[in-house]
Amino acid sequence: MADVTDLLDAGERLGPEELRALQRERLRASLRHAYENVPFYRESFDKAGVRPEDCRTLADLAHFPFTTKADLRENYPYGMFAVPREKIRRLHASSGTTGRPTVVGYTDNDISMWADMVARSIRAAGGRPGDVVHVAYGYGLFTGGLGAHYGAERLGCTVVPASGGMTARQVRLIQDLEPSVIMVTPSYMLTLLDEFERQGVDPRTTSLRVGVFGAEPWTEQMRREIEERFAIDAVDIYGLSEVIGPGVAQECAETKDGLHVWEDHFYPEVVDPITGEVLPEGERGELVFTSLTKEAMPIVRYRTRDLTRLLPGTARVFRRMEKITGRSDDMVILRGVNLFPTQIEEIVLRTPGVAPHFQLRLTREGRMDALTVRAEARPDAPPEVREAAARSIVAAVKDGIGVSVGVEIVEPESLERSVGKIRRIVDLRSRDAG
Repeated sequence: MADVTDLLDAGERLGPEELRALQRERLRASLRHAYENVPFYRESFDKAGVRPEDCRTLADLAHFPFTTKADLRENYPYGMFAVPREKIRRLHASSGTTGRPTVVGYTDNDISMWADMVARSIRAAGGRPGDVVHVAYGYGLFTGGLGAHYGAERLGCTVVPASGGMTARQVRLIQDLEPSVIMVTPSYMLTLLDEFERQGVDPRTTSLRVGVFGAEPWTEQMRREIEERFAIDAVDIYGLSEVIGPGVAQECAETKDGLHVWEDHFYPEVVDPITGEVLPEGERGELVFTSLTKEAMPIVRYRTRDLTRLLPGTARVFRRMEKITGRSDDMVILRGVNLFPTQIEEIVLRTPGVAPHFQLRLTREGRMDALTVRAEARPDAPPEVREAAARSIVAAVKDGIGVSVGVEIVEPESLERSVGKIRRIVDLRSRDAG
């Protein structure tokens, strides 16, 4: 097989100075495109006292205003588009797991660029032309399925468009069609693993060798469980509908040390979640993206709410972002203690008798907030194991995070799922207060 460096595209071969020059050129053009064609950006730039020509260096971007999900909702459905509706070739929407969906649009060139970035991502993950790729992301308005599909085809792969659901059938398809790559949410991958074992099939004997996992935060402990139980390389892919979909950043199989941001098309910043100040490279904060080449819906300084930090590139010239540790809007402040779902995930993953599927339910008991961890039992866990698991999670949260929580061990596959993702936080406090 050819060395991976022989497979890189022109963007991946840029030197640092060439990359910065390309970013400056594309950034100025994208800001001008947004200002001239999107009334929202013209108004917000004017209000901030900046114009596209004021961005002379990459650092000057910090003077431009942010875009938030609320801005996209207020301009629903077509208000953020920079081209006539007739030039839009496809519409997608966010999955809506954190609120009302937001609509995004793509021109022919946008779809082609997106396919290129997902193809680049699959190749960085270890996929190669000719591989069979099993796509178990949801299809439809969610960008995951079609984004992965077009990218795999662009790379020259054979695509199995399995989508989500029908878990037993997916296990059969993996056995019969022998894919070498699977693209899926990490939580659904663990559901597939459980189904393999329920059917008496050793997951380590399948044809799969690469798993490309995204659409939700996942921990290093979950990576280890997937790799050990399935004998594959598990790598992270990042994207969000508002920026384009999957393929904004990708972890490289040869290093597995964070996700290289495809900076020739998406410019990243990390800002203080409270003040909005741009943080130095290496400091953890909220991830912000500006598109450099999108036509239909350019996005300027979009606040993702995802928490990470930027680091120098290793396997590629592009900078890396650490695996997402959580979202600023997912942080739960429980009786003065900051808590993220990924902290609970680490505890659930190491607890015998429970599957790595859980949900946090916030309620109000009198004047105090209360948190209940609802975790699914493994199918083969007897009642006494489930009871022991509940006690273990209570103790681990108290010892490791410093708060007291309730724990309910619920039946397998009983937590509500949406396009392969479980809604991590259910806040019932306003209901209880009423």
